[in-house]
Amino acid sequence: MDTNTILVISAGFTSFFTFQLLFHFVSYWFSAKVSPGFNNLNFEKKIEWNSRVVSTCHSLVVGVIGLYIFLFDEATIADPLWGDPSLVKVNIAIASGYLISDLLILIWYWKVIGDKYFIIHHCTALYAYYFVLKDGVLGYIGNFRLLAELSSPFVNQRWFFEALKYPKFSKANVINGILMTVVFFIVRIASIPPFYGYIYSVLGTEAYLRLGFLIQCSWISTCVVLDVMNVMWMIKISKGCIKVISLIRQEKAKKSLQNGKLD
Repeated sequence: MDTNTILVISAGFTSFFTFQLLFHFVSYWFSAKVSPGFNNLNFEKKIEWNSRVVSTCHSLVVGVIGLYIFLFDEATIADPLWGDPSLVKVNIAIASGYLISDLLILIWYWKVIGDKYFIIHHCTALYAYYFVLKDGVLGYIGNFRLLAELSSPFVNQRWFFEALKYPKFSKANVINGILMTVVFFIVRIASIPPFYGYIYSVLGTEAYLRLGFLIQCSWISTCVVLDVMNVMWMIKISKGCIKVISLIRQEKAKKSLQNGKLD
């Protein structure tokens, strides 16, 4: 077993146990220290809170590493299909460790945080990552997909504000909502056309044919499944954003009307 393989396996196992530790122990202690309102939450809310704390930590780690690879990893930039994915494999191993950890938590606390779409998302992503880790192909593509995680901290923060009963029109809530919508759109929706444009550009090339039928089908089908869910989530987020903006306008109109009457 070579050094790179040992590093990838170690990263995966370390990731799994670290995120389990974060969920079961660290998040309880840290959240109570940082947010006094955490102690007032019921058991179900605390479970989801801890799950989202872990999700945020994972997103920040793989998102930042993924952004570095996207911008500076010369091997995968030069050859997105076959470039040496050593650093990508470590990042994907971290993501895989998290996904397996989160799957176990979802199943164990199914009545509290169970979600069939998350199960589909996690299993689809793990299946796709398997080929990157096993065959060392599609390194740049796998990393590109990981950049979608950069939107998760804002999505989770929105839930934290809601759990703590922050007013919907509070400055922090509104700013986070705008950032969530913009970042989600950039990393999960705006990236769709160039991504599939690239797939079209390599179809039939020697590098593409070398991948083999299984990897070709798995690459495209898993991305389609994930992007369908991204579009569904984007529609939901957009509706919420439009609703909040509409309510803010109504509040401003009421205040203007009241001020006019007072005058």
